[in-house]
Amino acid sequence: MIDIKILREDPSKMKERIARKGANPDLVDKILEADSKRCESLAELEDAQSKLNKFSKEIAELHGQQKIDSIKEAGNYSTKVSELKPRVAGLEEEFKSNLLLIPNPPSDDVIDGASDKDNTTNRTWGEPTKFDFESLDYLELAKKHDLLDIERGVKVAGSRSYYVKRELALLEFAIIQYALETLTAEGFVPMITPVLLNRKIMEGSGYIPQGEDEIYKTQDDTYLAGTAEQPLAGYHMDDIIMEKALPLRYVGFSSCFRREAGSYGKDVKGILRVHQFDKVEMFSYTMPEESAKEHEYLVSLEEKLMQGLKIPYQVVNICAGDLGAPAAKKFDIEAWMPSENKYRETHSCSNCTDFQARRLNIRFKNKEDKIEYAHTLNGTAFAIPRLLIAILENFQQKDGSIEIPEVLHKYLNFKKIGK
Repeated sequence: MIDIKILREDPSKMKERIARKGANPDLVDKILEADSKRCESLAELEDAQSKLNKFSKEIAELHGQQKIDSIKEAGNYSTKVSELKPRVAGLEEEFKSNLLLIPNPPSDDVIDGASDKDNTTNRTWGEPTKFDFESLDYLELAKKHDLLDIERGVKVAGSRSYYVKRELALLEFAIIQYALETLTAEGFVPMITPVLLNRKIMEGSGYIPQGEDEIYKTQDDTYLAGTAEQPLAGYHMDDIIMEKALPLRYVGFSSCFRREAGSYGKDVKGILRVHQFDKVEMFSYTMPEESAKEHEYLVSLEEKLMQGLKIPYQVVNICAGDLGAPAAKKFDIEAWMPSENKYRETHSCSNCTDFQARRLNIRFKNKEDKIEYAHTLNGTAFAIPRLLIAILENFQQKDGSIEIPEVLHKYLNFKKIGK
């Protein structure tokens, strides 16, 4: 959520900033109009309540006509308070609902652009994998070794569903263990998070009202998490954290659910874009002055994990128009996918500044005993299906077998899938 003081002080600047993200600048005017109305009505309510309290106190000490007059005045103000309360509540709701539509403005150093086509590559690691034989894509490799069953997944659960089988299922657990071992050694607290979340958490983490069509909702008015970022953002809701405890770093594991609304015909085949998948996610709470540094740190950990697997990748700087609502700045890591002869996104890492903290009321007490909003950041450790694709394709051998990255050997009783 945006600080209303910033909107009041320099609405033109806010319009410019959110327009970079593709948001409608007219929202700022709507919010300021709603803010003005609610402030006026709130002042009326407070004045009426104050006068009601005054007359109510005086009545017990008055007699005769004075008492009758005071009772009448108190009744008038009581009626006014009763009329103003729902009006103020309605204006407050209108103000809040409009404010929630304002995305986190991009940081000043975020590049301009309208879509992912305008993103830029910061750096690459490793050389794209080349083969001296006719290579297979991951679906062909999975079929060869009976590692995926998409046909039965669709039969049981509908489109974009799948079963992971045999060595590939064990490989998933090895990847998770590798991520957890690496990150707990860095001081991250391991968490298995809830996947059923209430509206306050989804709204507070910045995924609704924008993006609500991408989220599964149950008949009990709870939402299925799309990432462990959401429950981890809500973990310290309404808390005041002592400065000496920061940064707080968590690594969460959860199954994730996404409707993929609006992506029909886009990567429907296979497991690249699915409705359910497992994911390991990093999440940090920091002081405002430390969040930029923390952002770089989280990206470095993503790179460390990928370099350990020896999968070629590139780090991509996300432009303003391709940022989601909560992020002020974001980097993606894209892994090399040999069958497509290009890099595909496997990781993201976002600095959400105080956007989520304001919505979820997450604060810290600094050394001067002043209360401030914390900054929150998140970064993918591993989104499992895409990692499985990258491993299958980059580590395939001429005989059709698949080597297992050496860093994962200690978690498995095999070093190769196939011959």
